[in-house]
Amino acid sequence: MRWQGRLDFILSHFSKIPLRKIELPVLASLRLALFQILFLTRIPPSAAVHSAVETAKAMAGARVAPFVNAVLRRAAVEYSNVVFPDSKTLPVPAIAAEWSCPAWLVERWIERYGVEKTLELCAALNQLPPLTLRANTLKTNRDDLAAALQAFAVETAPADTAPDAVRVSGLKVPLRDLESFRQGWFQVQDEAAQLVSILLDPQPGETVLDACAGRGGKTGHIDQLMQDRGRLVALDHSASRLSQLKDEMGRLGISMVAVCEADLMQPDAYESQGPFDRILLDAPCSGLGTLRRNPDIKWSDRNRDLNRYRDVQTRLLERVSARLKPRGVIVYAVCSPEPEETVEVVEAFISRNPEFRVDGLAGDLPEIVRPLIDAHGFLQTYPHLSYMDGFFAVRFRTKH
Repeated sequence: MRWQGRLDFILSHFSKIPLRKIELPVLASLRLALFQILFLTRIPPSAAVHSAVETAKAMAGARVAPFVNAVLRRAAVEYSNVVFPDSKTLPVPAIAAEWSCPAWLVERWIERYGVEKTLELCAALNQLPPLTLRANTLKTNRDDLAAALQAFAVETAPADTAPDAVRVSGLKVPLRDLESFRQGWFQVQDEAAQLVSILLDPQPGETVLDACAGRGGKTGHIDQLMQDRGRLVALDHSASRLSQLKDEMGRLGISMVAVCEADLMQPDAYESQGPFDRILLDAPCSGLGTLRRNPDIKWSDRNRDLNRYRDVQTRLLERVSARLKPRGVIVYAVCSPEPEETVEVVEAFISRNPEFRVDGLAGDLPEIVRPLIDAHGFLQTYPHLSYMDGFFAVRFRTKH
């Protein structure tokens, strides 16, 4: 999935049938075999071709075997002769094909970042992301967690910014088999996601809402920042996710989280909750900042309509803002860098709710995140700049 665009560009040079007309199981067999030929060194090309032919036959019938065999045998010998578009004269198709990224995204990014930065971003998105853990400070600290993991990994190292983050390379055993996992010493969480909860800056004794809590990654972090003292409501519309969240809080040794199954879009769905000192809205989004971890997202046509995300995100933000205490704080966050889901949501919310302002003054923010806040008061991270997922977060506060 990560290299699907490049694979398809090469396959199109050896297939007389347009790829869009090839049955999906057959196309998947072609892609898998070509990936083995291009990227894996321990599988002979002949074995990759044979395996693809047999797989395609099993899924689509013997009639496809000659076609699959012919395409892959030519590709195995001649793929290095395929000429990609010239990046100087045709930057969009060149980057899209060579770096396996949809042309519509490449075009957007070139317009915003320029060709060179877009190349850097696309190259970063094709790298395997790091495994980043967040030490559960209710039970341990970063140094002790790293020490406990050393025997089970090639390398452990503190992350660059988030104070409880540990990067782990070459884990030798399944994560859930680790004693430190069973003891609740950590959660898996990208460093950018950790910075969102730090920006919220929840304090012990406060009343806090984690709207759209999901399975509880940020819920656990908020709780440990509050030292498990106060009231923390984890709200989500999915009963199954909340069930997993409760199990996760139990593993972490967290006792103060109250779960609330509700749909934020429904009137009076959670009116009995709050008001709150702080609210985190980690809103549903396109996920385009997490393409390293979820490369399938870039091939989904639904993400091309970013305006629909913006409209939902703005409504959700307005809904939760009604449950905030005077002088309270809201953090709006998405794992996407796209303007429709970031700047445009902020502008729409402020224009409709003038009693709120962006809380972006350095003196008002936690010291850890201050270097990452731009002139507009936004926290933005990018895979090619900070070795994190692409996140956007902004903090709002009422004026009075």
